[in-house]
Amino acid sequence: MKTNYDVIVTGGGMSGAFAAIASARNGAKTLIIEQYGYFGGSLTANGVGPMMTFFAGEKQVIKGLGEEMVQRMVEKGYSPGHVLDSTNYISYLTPFSAEGLKIVLDEMAQEAGCDILFHTNLVSVEKTNSKISSITVLNKDGLTNLTAKYFIDATGDADLATEAGVPFQLGRESDQAMQPMTMNLKVYGVDTQELKNTVLKDPEKFPRLNRNLNVMKNTEILSFIGFDEEFKKAKKEGRLSIPREDILFFETNVPGEFIINTTRIINESGVSAESLTRAEMLGRKQCAELFKFLVEDIPGFRNAKIVYTGPSIGIRGTRQIKGVYTLTNKDVLERTDFKTHIAHSGYPIDIHNPKGEGTVSVHSAQSEEIEHEKFDASTFDSYYKIPYEIMITNELENLIVTGRCVSASFEAQAAIRTTPTMTALGQAAGLASVLALKENQSVKEVDVSALQDILIAQKAYIEK
Repeated sequence: MKTNYDVIVTGGGMSGAFAAIASARNGAKTLIIEQYGYFGGSLTANGVGPMMTFFAGEKQVIKGLGEEMVQRMVEKGYSPGHVLDSTNYISYLTPFSAEGLKIVLDEMAQEAGCDILFHTNLVSVEKTNSKISSITVLNKDGLTNLTAKYFIDATGDADLATEAGVPFQLGRESDQAMQPMTMNLKVYGVDTQELKNTVLKDPEKFPRLNRNLNVMKNTEILSFIGFDEEFKKAKKEGRLSIPREDILFFETNVPGEFIINTTRIINESGVSAESLTRAEMLGRKQCAELFKFLVEDIPGFRNAKIVYTGPSIGIRGTRQIKGVYTLTNKDVLERTDFKTHIAHSGYPIDIHNPKGEGTVSVHSAQSEEIEHEKFDASTFDSYYKIPYEIMITNELENLIVTGRCVSASFEAQAAIRTTPTMTALGQAAGLASVLALKENQSVKEVDVSALQDILIAQKAYIEK
């Protein structure tokens, strides 16, 4: 096993995979380690889908390696590409095959020249002054010490940064409450046309879809939210114990196959082994209740069958590092004009109540959640900038943090945590490590203007 690298990336989720691909493509000797046997993080390990969103209205504001991944999946028949969101929450979303995504990410990482270690976990970190000198990992080879000039933390929970002494905020600033976890349920054999007909018979019962019924009428891949009355009735009768108010589900690239994003596990922590254990079991229990309810009560699900749950619990947020700059909800809503931005995003602040029912969604350039009757599709057009400084720390010269654990407030993280944004942050992190390597400098000294130019040259979307 090789033990010395230019760049080591910990975590092979979407941000980590693209950080490693960007680093290796640009000449750095790169290793990426991942606890599972595949890349993709939430999309492959937690059954999350679709990807939301590469767009702001009709404008695509996330491109680069993330868009390359989408196009590769389209070419191989693993994704239809970007399709309209019939829940009218955002403009476009991107369904995909989780199995196809694994293959595409394998290919991209191998073609880039990454060294890859699956089934490998971070154990400890060694520091020399203000630099990480090495990490110890555990896998089937036992304990191994690995050295690198630069490290990228893409663990999702800031495991590397935390172990290295970087301060962090856990969950919501007021009470450390974290957004609820979700065990996703995937089913097949759903009658999509019956679902559509149900809405068309009584559109007033489905206010989100009724914002623009033409999208649902014309889409070949259905996104759906609703059945509030049926959900409430089943909870009152004791058939459902899920502390949520409606059902949210998305058709995959396979007709009649849906990801049900409806379970809600509250008051548990994604950085506690005991808590994660309880969450996994409760998530499966909620999925069993939910499936029975869908088959018995919801049109179109009569003949549905389960593909799987999970495979593991989905986590929206845990630790946020305290970096050189902390992105705030004001930055997102008022679209702060950062000169050091390395990504854009059009996804809204999307907070699932950490304590029970309720979900709040506020788009940028808005001051509050838009009421259904006041909906205007131009809401989707706004987007915001994400600065480089949320990925670097005051304490360490050779660490970049990417993914959902970057330096952001509880509300701001709720906006930037989704997959397409993660691809953009990952690509920027990988390229930043290469720039620092070439100049033999601290990651805090990276010329962000030069980084922006390289991102643009490598097909990322950056307004400069």
